[in-house]
Amino acid sequence: MDFFNYKRRVSSIAKIGNTPLGGDNPIRIQSMTSTNTNDTESSVEQTIRIIEAGADYVRLTAQGVREAENLKNIKEEIRKRGYNTPLIADIHFNPRAAEAAAKHVEKVRINPGNFVDGAKVFEGKEFTDEEYAIEIEKIRTKLTSFLNICKEHNTAVRIGVNHGSLSDRILTRYGDTPEGMVESCMEFLRICLEQNFTDIAISMKASNTIVMTKAVRLLVQKMDEEGLAFPLHLGVTEAGDGEDGRIKSAVGIGALLSDGIGDTVRVSLSEDPEFEVPVAKKMVNYVLERANHPEIKATINPNFSPFSTLKRKTYSIENIGGDKLPIVISNRSNGNFEFNVHFLPDYIYVGKELPAEAPRSISIIIDADGWKEEKNTYPLFNKDNFNKIKDNTAAIKFLQIGYPDLSDEVISILKADQSIVVIITTDHKNGVGEQRAFIHTLMNNDCKTPIVLNRKYNENQEEDIQIKAGIDFGAILLDGFGNGAMIENGGTIPQKNIDAYTFGVLQAARVRTTKTEYISCPSCGRTLFDLQSTVARVKGSTSHLKHLKIGVMGCIVNGPGEMADADYGYVGAEKGKISLYKRQDLIEKNIPSEQAVERLVELIKSHGDWVEPD
Repeated sequence: MDFFNYKRRVSSIAKIGNTPLGGDNPIRIQSMTSTNTNDTESSVEQTIRIIEAGADYVRLTAQGVREAENLKNIKEEIRKRGYNTPLIADIHFNPRAAEAAAKHVEKVRINPGNFVDGAKVFEGKEFTDEEYAIEIEKIRTKLTSFLNICKEHNTAVRIGVNHGSLSDRILTRYGDTPEGMVESCMEFLRICLEQNFTDIAISMKASNTIVMTKAVRLLVQKMDEEGLAFPLHLGVTEAGDGEDGRIKSAVGIGALLSDGIGDTVRVSLSEDPEFEVPVAKKMVNYVLERANHPEIKATINPNFSPFSTLKRKTYSIENIGGDKLPIVISNRSNGNFEFNVHFLPDYIYVGKELPAEAPRSISIIIDADGWKEEKNTYPLFNKDNFNKIKDNTAAIKFLQIGYPDLSDEVISILKADQSIVVIITTDHKNGVGEQRAFIHTLMNNDCKTPIVLNRKYNENQEEDIQIKAGIDFGAILLDGFGNGAMIENGGTIPQKNIDAYTFGVLQAARVRTTKTEYISCPSCGRTLFDLQSTVARVKGSTSHLKHLKIGVMGCIVNGPGEMADADYGYVGAEKGKISLYKRQDLIEKNIPSEQAVERLVELIKSHGDWVEPD
């Protein structure tokens, strides 16, 4: 993988009906129905809506054999209506359902965490090598039987690892880690290879974007070591809805697409599934625009690891760099000083001179030629006047330059003056690669200057800038780089909204939290309540609790696991009944759904985490 020059990873090909995956084939888009799979008519209608939205594959859940068998009826009706899109069965806990589904659909997704092991209970038992081997043999027996049916019916398989549902065996030996996710996959993959079964896709999903990206990168490295190149399915689980769901998905999926990784994408939003498809298409198309870009020449720093969660070390200047939270800079050079009080930037850039109406409560950046020494104001230099920066007496001096301007002279100035913050801009076709090159060059020269990532867009649709900024900034933030962010836009979107998206990107990359984080799943046939209205009700009661993460999960398949780092969880237990969690501990179960939001608030209050809204 070249971190500076975009090139799509070449995978092997998995045959999935009439739409092969991997190799030179397009990056495929997919979504998943939210209907009851036993309801043929509703499932068919929703599947068709997903297909007409542009999906290459449609996935349906099959909780049991009955649902798996009904996939035959759904498929027949869809084919009668003239649609040949491959169908995928989604299986948890039930090898018999997987075997039944494999006779009817083009691909079956199985979860290594519960295909044989069942629901995770995590009793902390330590497995001896002999006991571990016995567990693997159980998997081999069940999986081989399933694969034989897949061979007979030309059915492909996705080995779909979820961070939230790793088996007890994996957890006791590897912990709740990306390494554990990779081993969970490899156990199943090795058995598939023993059985000469290769129509395989693989996914490594998590609601935590750091865990998700590290796990996928580790898996690619592991497959490379073993001479394997199976196609990869990308997705951030439980991303949520609205702008948060789009930004979080763009950060995680976009970081991997930027690395050239990924053969099929599903954006998991807590919305109607057909709305996921255009979002996924925008992500894929935006990254593919980088193909055949002008070469970026740079050397990767030998101490950098794509698998590490360590941040680049910098010195600190007042509230920037070091261990400080990343700052947000807002471009207000157009004279507009309307703000969202919930997302106030740390600095505003006002242009050539200080306007009388500019707020003095926010730190101000002014072009160096018009800067005068005044409290809470700081100069901005550029490539044309950077050689004057050493004579300036400001406490913080900003230098806005791009990679082509990073000369030996500039590096020498940066190393000599620890009052400088660099704002890295780019207009390269592969801006992610160029900004990475800038930072690695600083690292290679032992230059610890803090950096603020800066990108300019020209968007009129809010979803478009959410996706593009999520991809561009997320890829670099997840590398452990960036002491701040500055998103500029020439379109019609209000700058106060751009500021909110900037904070959203930082939160999705898990480097700065400014609002309540909701870990909510996309609805599927397993969901035990109306997810969209429930998420809205939970948000309505708790959105002022900016210090908390709250999970809203439709069922227990990934619920407690994917909520591992959530403070509180609201999980479907059975039809019309809810269970409440404090982290992964079940506190109260089988609460009538009409009482559950109120009881969630009571639970938060009882643990001292409640604050009254302003």
